[in-house]
Amino acid sequence: MMKQLALDIGLATGPTLARFFAGPNEAALQHLRLAAGEGSSLATRSPVPTYLWGEPGSGKTHLLKAVRQSLREQGATVGWLDPSVAEPPDFNEDWAAIVMDDVHLYDTAQQATAFNWFVNAISPASGSQRWVLAAGNLPPADLPLRDDLRSRLGWGHVFQLQLLGESERRSVLRQEADARGVFLGDDVMDYMLNRFSRDLGSLMLLLDQLDAFALRTQRAITIPLLKTMLESE
Repeated sequence: MMKQLALDIGLATGPTLARFFAGPNEAALQHLRLAAGEGSSLATRSPVPTYLWGEPGSGKTHLLKAVRQSLREQGATVGWLDPSVAEPPDFNEDWAAIVMDDVHLYDTAQQATAFNWFVNAISPASGSQRWVLAAGNLPPADLPLRDDLRSRLGWGHVFQLQLLGESERRSVLRQEADARGVFLGDDVMDYMLNRFSRDLGSLMLLLDQLDAFALRTQRAITIPLLKTMLESE
């Protein structure tokens, strides 16, 4: 069984809101599109904090990175914090938004930074309120964080992301294979869906690895090729 890895859908091309297969999470996707200013002016928005939560593989990191990319394409700068950021920067007045991923894993120092960023982002004294977008594996009330940060993460819009069902995961695999110009036969897809994690991020990583392995070996993607790749790791 392949070890589970939570990576983004469409790793090869980068997460975008357009490439997110919403399934049961359509309401969250539409909210993010509006809040990110797609089709409207960043300057005219009055963003309310947004928090996404759900199981690993439900698409949280994909959506956060997609929002960051969307804002950047509009010329905005964004503050980003996740557990891997050991020395986060001070709050920057030029940021249009702050995005915080995997907040349930923040250590004491990262929690202090997150609280500082949050307070500065929503302070009217700073000239304009900035959007706060955060995500974690638990609902706000259950987060193992300091009380003041935990309560603020639940202030605004809260969306629970649901894992996709098998037919939806199949559609995403097909969509992503097509985007890469990869032919993925039904037998290979069945094998991937039946033998590996329900975590969509793991399936996307497997597709990336399989695509790269097929290119290196100059072979078509088949179940024997997939087995060979796994045995060679």
